[in-house]
Amino acid sequence: MTATRRKAAEKAPVTTQARLASLIKSARDTMRKDAGMNGDLDRLPQLSWLLFLKAFEERVEEEGEALNPGAYRRAIEKPYRWTDWATDEDLSGNELKTFVNDELIPYLAGLDREADRGAEDPRNVISLIFKDVVNRMQSGTLLRDLVNIVNKIHFVSHDDIHTMAFVYESILREMRDAAGDSGEFYTPRPVNRFMVRQSFLELGETILDPACGTGGFLVQAHEELEGRVKTETQQRELHANLKGIEKKPLPYLLASMNLLLHGVHAPRLRRENALLTMRNSQAADKVDVVLTNPPFGGEEESSVVTAFPSAFQTQETAWLFLYSILDQLKLDGRCAIVLPNSSLFASGENSIGAKIKKKLMKECNLHTVVRLPQGVFAPYTQIPSNILFFEKTGPTRDVWFYEIALPEGRRGYTKTKPQRLEEYDDCVAWWGGKSREGREAGERAWSVPAAEIIADGYNLDRANPHIGDELAHRTPEELVDELVKTEEEILELLQGLKAGLGETTS
Repeated sequence: MTATRRKAAEKAPVTTQARLASLIKSARDTMRKDAGMNGDLDRLPQLSWLLFLKAFEERVEEEGEALNPGAYRRAIEKPYRWTDWATDEDLSGNELKTFVNDELIPYLAGLDREADRGAEDPRNVISLIFKDVVNRMQSGTLLRDLVNIVNKIHFVSHDDIHTMAFVYESILREMRDAAGDSGEFYTPRPVNRFMVRQSFLELGETILDPACGTGGFLVQAHEELEGRVKTETQQRELHANLKGIEKKPLPYLLASMNLLLHGVHAPRLRRENALLTMRNSQAADKVDVVLTNPPFGGEEESSVVTAFPSAFQTQETAWLFLYSILDQLKLDGRCAIVLPNSSLFASGENSIGAKIKKKLMKECNLHTVVRLPQGVFAPYTQIPSNILFFEKTGPTRDVWFYEIALPEGRRGYTKTKPQRLEEYDDCVAWWGGKSREGREAGERAWSVPAAEIIADGYNLDRANPHIGDELAHRTPEELVDELVKTEEEILELLQGLKAGLGETTS
């Protein structure tokens, strides 16, 4: 810890989880009183951009000055620095509201005009975020109260950052609840940690999440690799190699803050439609690794769909992402992607899903499919999901399947009892390291020849051959759960069929 940061940390009170929860509750109560705030979809963005500015001040500006005293050039100049206006309690009421609406936000949104064109200039990130920011609070007095509360939250020490993760995940959950079902499910931490670890990342590799949401995969990749960094050059290269694309403003803001809090001061994030970006990419844009959980069941506008070859045009976003990723990977590149069960059993000569799986298995070695237990994404969806691991090294010969089981005695996951990383330990032990050596079939693992999958119309929904052994020992509750799961899969298949009929007749 630098001397300046140590001094700041000594001054700041400890931001315990209980204290932080209390502060966030106070912030929400304050925003509820304001006539301009109509619900969490207004309150969460308002709180998020204020937290971003406070975090940027402490994690980038103050740290930059401490590391390069006299030489560091602040990204945000006076009087727009957090310490200039947010800590001045005399600036309140209409004066504060006018300053924020007419000066602060326009200044921050226009920072790109002063920034270097290089992506390392953080002013580009700030500008992109604040082009979409609107101060929704009508009362300048309540806005002052809210700013004072945010002032009590600190990002100085590692403990503060870990505590902030608690708030951060709370915001994500409530944003999810407020937004409703849009086919986007934020990836639980055990899932993205498992995917990152089994991708065996190396320093120097370019890593892309084209549906980065709040940046979970990129942060995990950063944590996986930062311990191997020995020089400043390697650190700059690592930060530059973590790339994300997100088209929605609030997740983009949260992803930027997430990476910033983890030491990536100029995140390489793009706020664009990733499908169009990847369709228009050049050879130099190809990447070594893709880690992603794309939205599924959603729909894209027709201009996006028609950007794809006619044989692969579909409204199903998961298929469009998978098709694009195949083109986005370098030769020998690799990918770990979350897909719903419906993507596995889509088959048949005229199925677009089957055509994309044919392309996948022809161009890539689909070496492993990890079947996730029911309810990993609960309470947001019960749709059964899978993780596909493949590498662009030529056609698939055999596909290994591994079924992650629910913990003994559990019938599902909940908000208060989510999945834990330890539940992947047996799979990691079975994996066989980077070269996947010594894999053996067993109670949870089985292999299927590619020829058998191709003959079955590229149907990857391969049942565990050992399941029959367990059937006789299942409880009535487990059998009912299985029936519910099957009914949900059938419903999902029928919805996909209905969407397909719509495409045929349009």
